[in-house]
Amino acid sequence: MINIIWAFLAIVGIVFAMFNGTISEVNEAVFKGAKEAVTLCIGLISILVFWLGMMKIAEHAGLLDKLAKLFRPLITRLFPEVPKDHPAMGYILSNMMANLFGLGNAATPLGIKAMEELKTLNGGSTEASRSMITFLAINTSSITLIPTTIIAIRMNYGSASPTDIVGPTLVATICSTISAILIDRYFYYRRTRKG
Repeated sequence: MINIIWAFLAIVGIVFAMFNGTISEVNEAVFKGAKEAVTLCIGLISILVFWLGMMKIAEHAGLLDKLAKLFRPLITRLFPEVPKDHPAMGYILSNMMANLFGLGNAATPLGIKAMEELKTLNGGSTEASRSMITFLAINTSSITLIPTTIIAIRMNYGSASPTDIVGPTLVATICSTISAILIDRYFYYRRTRKG
């Protein structure tokens, strides 16, 4: 559906530019945007590769396991239906660790695997389970210590202090995660009282 919307917007813009006599500006914007996209991607790749390398080092040093053990009591409370040794728990913890370090691109495959495992626990039902809803809410809001992607974008565009975003991002993501958990619990308990 999103592809259809984007295609529709592009076609409307081009047709409007043809009737308005501004097709040359559209062509110029297309090529300028393509050039900026490539520059931005290359800048993002370098930062993401660095942090992914740091994550691998942390994984081999046992830091991720220690963080996972630290967060396990909290995660088991948030996902009481998921057995402690189930693969879903490992994927959920790995996804949260990747999000914690601002590696949303690395967290996405882990999140997909976590959802697949949660779906098997849900018996393959087409209706989302409590754990699936909770995971989606937490994954969407995710606490971020180091917003690597935003830092990379700020560096690419010549920010004098690209890391100034770290403090506000931490505060904003803590608030969003707490809000997501509270809203998730509110609707869960409201639904169980009605049912």
